[in-house]
Amino acid sequence: MEDLLRVGVVANTHGLKGEVKVYPTTDDIGRFAYLKDIVLQSPKGALPLTVEKARIVKNMVVVKFSEYDSIDDVISWKGCDLMVTRENAIPLEEGEYFIADLIGCSVVEEDGRQLGRLKDVLQTGANDVIIVDKGEEKELLIPWIDECMVSVDTDKGIIVVKLLDGLEEL
Repeated sequence: MEDLLRVGVVANTHGLKGEVKVYPTTDDIGRFAYLKDIVLQSPKGALPLTVEKARIVKNMVVVKFSEYDSIDDVISWKGCDLMVTRENAIPLEEGEYFIADLIGCSVVEEDGRQLGRLKDVLQTGANDVIIVDKGEEKELLIPWIDECMVSVDTDKGIIVVKLLDGLEEL
C-alpha cells in the first residue's frame, strides 16, 4: 500500500505571490478548503508543505502555501503531484478503495482463470473502468459495476471479476 495518496497535480502558477493552480485528482474538490498538510512530489524529492489558503476557480483549485510567497519559488512545480498521507485521506465508505491500493492487484475470473494485473482505473463519470494488463495480449477493460465485480481483497492483492459476454472481444 502506498503511504501517500495523490489529491492533485500542479497545473500552473497563478499570479506572482506563490499561488499555484491545481488539477484535483480527488473525488472531493472541496477537501482543499480544510486541507492543511500536503506533500509535493518533485524531481528533487518529497517536499512537505502547509496549505495557507485554497479556493475553487472553475474546475481547478488555487492554492497558496505558507512557506512560499513568490512565483519564482513555485514555477518549477508544474506537473508535480500533490499528495496526502493516509491519515489525512478522506475516510472510505464500505466498498470504496483508493486507486493506489488497486493498482498491481491480480485480476481473476470466478473460475480462477488469471486475467492479468490491474494497471489503472479510468474514471469516466458513469462508472469507473479498470484496465487489466494482460502482458503480450491486448489490455482488457472491465467496468466497475456490480455485475462484473465479484470481490476485492486489497490485503491479498486479488480482484475477482465476472466477465460479461463480449468484453474480451472489445
